[in-house]
Amino acid sequence: MVIMTTPASASEPRATRANNSREQILDAYEHLLVQAGERAATLDAVAAQAKVSKGRSALSFRLEKGALQALLDRTRTYADEDLEKMRAAPEGASAYYINTSTFQGTPFDICLVALSRLAQDKNPAARELMDEIQGQWYELIRAEIGDDKMARTVLLLGDGMYYSAAFAGGMANPAARKRIKADRDILLDALDILRRAAR
Repeated sequence: MVIMTTPASASEPRATRANNSREQILDAYEHLLVQAGERAATLDAVAAQAKVSKGRSALSFRLEKGALQALLDRTRTYADEDLEKMRAAPEGASAYYINTSTFQGTPFDICLVALSRLAQDKNPAARELMDEIQGQWYELIRAEIGDDKMARTVLLLGDGMYYSAAFAGGMANPAARKRIKADRDILLDALDILRRAAR
């Protein structure tokens, strides 16, 4: 019999308890990937991070394949939501992309960082999903701008913004926030030039 380390309410439905435990374990798996990479996300480490028994962790995910698939599914869900926002953005898809190209600590941000860790470790499923999401961003930007090279340039600008902000400490760092905002304004000005050039 597997015992949870944190007792659940007797009135809480079993399916809800199982889902909460699954999400807790997936959060722990993501955290370990972000902080230390795939090699650190062992069954023991995930169980310790999630504060559940190793048996519960293995049962919930059949770690490792189950945890990976759960991460892929979660990332795909967040990506679909983000793409809908990008399509509907009044400032346009390209400006939306630039404006969101900083790590804000959102669930989608964390998923992307975790996925990129796996992709760097040559995980084919993670690499495939990363390529798919970037391809969808590119298609929305290209549809707005109407030029392949300009759309690719916008993607690269956003990537540069993201990495620059990450090295500066992110938006959570008060000292870096002003610089990041100034950099974003510069990129938006550059975007206006690209848009005019593509017409």
